[in-house]
Amino acid sequence: MPAAETGAAACPQVILEAVAIEAGYGRSRVLFGISLAVLRGEVVALLGRNGAGKSTTLKAIMGLVPVTKGSVLLTGEEVTGRPPHVRSRMGMGYVPQGRRIFPGLTVRENLVVAEGSGRSRPRRFSLERVLEAFPALRGLERRLGGSLSGGEQQMLAIARTLMGDPRLLLLDEPTEGLAPLVVEGVAEQVHRLRREGMTILLAEQNLRFAMEVSDRVYILEKGVVKSKVSVEEIIKHSTSYIDSFTI
Repeated sequence: MPAAETGAAACPQVILEAVAIEAGYGRSRVLFGISLAVLRGEVVALLGRNGAGKSTTLKAIMGLVPVTKGSVLLTGEEVTGRPPHVRSRMGMGYVPQGRRIFPGLTVRENLVVAEGSGRSRPRRFSLERVLEAFPALRGLERRLGGSLSGGEQQMLAIARTLMGDPRLLLLDEPTEGLAPLVVEGVAEQVHRLRREGMTILLAEQNLRFAMEVSDRVYILEKGVVKSKVSVEEIIKHSTSYIDSFTI
């Protein structure tokens, strides 16, 4: 077992740890003992077919779906049972599937309304800092969110989450519905955030994108972790994965 998964207390670099979590919707259980860990500055991907439990895992970590068994820890602190807004203040940021920006607000208003408050730690991401990180948004500040292209909306969704000043970013299907050229732009955004020290856990079905941006992947199948591999391992045995994902 990798050092990252022997317990958050034993490895101070662990930003996020999920320990045998179970979760679902009503009486329907979706996750059956998911365990994973993400180190500081890593990009880790959850891969799997539709219905494998990728999005539910992110929602359970964020507190949007209740965890019925197991634990979620952020920098070693138990957050299981805490509501999403508390986890957000503690440093979790969640970019939902489908982006869900405010279509009737301008780009600038989308960003300002998401600015976090009530934090004791110093802020890394102010409005100006976010616009520096996403310079294309500066020229779109007065545009309504609903008038943006899919790629621009995804950029805005990520930037809006950064306004909450997270130290862990959860990205749910960031390339869904985007053209290949736009996906390349999303990959560059992820690379940029990683260079700035952001820790990222993303759920994805696009194998090629995940291989380009990630350090490690967890492959989910029917609510369980089927395997944990490095990107190098996937590249080495790529034919074993081609039939499982959209590439």
